[in-house]
Amino acid sequence: MMHENPPRAAKSYACLPGPKVRPGLTQFTIPVLKSFAEMSTLAVATLHQALRKSFATLESNQKVWKSVLAECSPLMVSLGNLAEQSRALSNVQISNTPLRGFPDLEERLRFKLLEATDIVLGKLNEKMSSLQSARDAISNQVASILHLYEQNAHSLDLLAVTEGSTTTPSVADMLEWLQDAERHYRQQFLRRKTLLQTLRADDLSLLESAPQRWNSLESPSAEDHITDTLCKVSFFVESQ
Repeated sequence: MMHENPPRAAKSYACLPGPKVRPGLTQFTIPVLKSFAEMSTLAVATLHQALRKSFATLESNQKVWKSVLAECSPLMVSLGNLAEQSRALSNVQISNTPLRGFPDLEERLRFKLLEATDIVLGKLNEKMSSLQSARDAISNQVASILHLYEQNAHSLDLLAVTEGSTTTPSVADMLEWLQDAERHYRQQFLRRKTLLQTLRADDLSLLESAPQRWNSLESPSAEDHITDTLCKVSFFVESQ
């Protein structure tokens, strides 16, 4: 009697180890993660290029700002001197001096002083236009880089934004430095513009105190901080 061979056990694939995938991930996750890393790297590179441009703009306009302020100083001194001359003229009775023989002398001298004061005020307003141009260039550049950051925020890895190196500060630090500089020049311009708007050729008290009040607006610590910042990023800016 022939005995039938026992049937072969069917191969079971259920017990074979599958792809090692972490809980919550699928085999399609790894390419996605790789793509995100690439996107983050690309976004950081884009931001770095824009940051270089922003710091170059800051550096050039800081020079403009300092140069214009240096030109304002002698004008403010002239303004104070003219106010002192006008006050001295008001305190003198020309009719009691040897100059009494010159008719309308006091009136003509006062007109000349007012005219000279108006000219100086006009020149100062022209300087304010130059300061405004420098401020606008910095503000517009910082607004542009912040907008670019917001556009790329979804593609940026946290470490890529917060980590820096000895030659390349972190993106977060550089953005903060730019915002600090922009805020400084914006506030400086507003304060100086407000001061000039209070000055009138016929208000001697304000004109006499103008040079001192103008100088009191200086913020050397803030300027030094901006200069230090530009030193920190100098290698980064040049390594294009």
